[in-house]
Amino acid sequence: MAAWSIFGTEPEAKAKKLDQKVLEEQEQEVRARQSQVERPWHRHEADNPPVDKEGKQVAPVTKGKLLTTPTRLLKLIVPLPIVLHKGPDQDSKHDSGRSISHNDTIQPLALLVHPQQPLSYVERLIQAEIPPVVEKGRDKTPSVYFRAEDTQHGDNKPTTRSEARHKDEERGLRGTPHHNVASYSGLGHEGPEREGSDKRWIRWSNSTEVGDFIRDAARGREFAIDIEGYDVEMRVSVPSFNDRTYYMRAQLRRMSRQIDELSRLKRECDLLAHKGANLLAKGGFAVLSCWWGVVYYVTFHTEFGWDLVEPVTYLAGLTTIMGGYLWFLYISKDLSYKAAMNVTVSRRQDALYQARGFDLHKWEQLVQEANALRHEIKVVAVEYDVDWDEAKEVGDEVKEVLTEERTKTGHNPRSSEKEKDEAYTEHERRKKEEPGYDGIPKLSREPLQAPRAVME
Repeated sequence: MAAWSIFGTEPEAKAKKLDQKVLEEQEQEVRARQSQVERPWHRHEADNPPVDKEGKQVAPVTKGKLLTTPTRLLKLIVPLPIVLHKGPDQDSKHDSGRSISHNDTIQPLALLVHPQQPLSYVERLIQAEIPPVVEKGRDKTPSVYFRAEDTQHGDNKPTTRSEARHKDEERGLRGTPHHNVASYSGLGHEGPEREGSDKRWIRWSNSTEVGDFIRDAARGREFAIDIEGYDVEMRVSVPSFNDRTYYMRAQLRRMSRQIDELSRLKRECDLLAHKGANLLAKGGFAVLSCWWGVVYYVTFHTEFGWDLVEPVTYLAGLTTIMGGYLWFLYISKDLSYKAAMNVTVSRRQDALYQARGFDLHKWEQLVQEANALRHEIKVVAVEYDVDWDEAKEVGDEVKEVLTEERTKTGHNPRSSEKEKDEAYTEHERRKKEEPGYDGIPKLSREPLQAPRAVME
């Protein structure tokens, strides 16, 4: 009877205990998975240092980085060490101790941000990866602060008026109101290293855009990220001009090679088109010269004389004038030598482009994108106060081609007149298609008013 108990026989009791233990382990596993989903610092082995393929320990990451990407996004890498203190018998997430680890070999955290996003967005991303702080027995989400170096003012300020005057004379700023002007001659992490006594940190508002914050932080070598409630200061190196424009300059160099090849083909086609237009103009002069010779010969060296040549020349001249007037009515544009040459050259160019496989749409798109990249790089160069050697990146010939095309499309008055003419022609065509249009312009329906000088 000793083998019997309230649970039955002894084997049955052992089986029930084993089943209960298995159920508890399964419940613990389910709770751990739910905790991993809710809070990333509960993940298994989250505080283990990274190792390479051979099992050797990787060098610790003590400073974060701000990297550029081909998609114009910024990749922020911060050394955020997280550790989870949890006992073997502690199943509830409220019984675990969460804190910031001082182990520098923890895997860094990577964040993708856009330059136009505010710092509060970066703050929320960091808050999602860190445990809350306990304040008055309650969990509180810690605040994140961003600080940058204030290079305009340092901690080693002059104490006397003579020292201040001497310092101004050394800098060449005596008598100038330089204390209210911010200096933006920053080179990022490529700039000179300054001692800790020369650094003065200022905290930036979290509503500031990331791009504006980085632009100001580039005056120093790094900026700092502080977490409220933890004694942690994460330093992040600021990208230099070469870092910020690395992918833009690489894309510009790749485009410049394509533009160089297309520009040579376009230059050959344009040269042949202009030569053809000049030959056509010379041919017109030759035809007029032949006509003059025929008129002279028939008038003075034949028996027909001026009696026959006079009506022929009159009718020929009148026919030419009527044909030119009809052509003017057809094209609705100014009839001049430049306009005729442009029409001839453009038609010849289109024929040569099609015959030699030159894609004009691709050319215009490449030139537009390359000029846009040039503008962006120049804006960054102005922000960093750097002299960017454009000819070194794209070459002198490509630089001249891009400048010439930008001048044609952006500052050429003839292109604007052409656009106005095309818009006017399209407007007239639409008016003719409207029902009830009688072909009489609206201005002609109104009574004409005499000039003021005549009325007086």
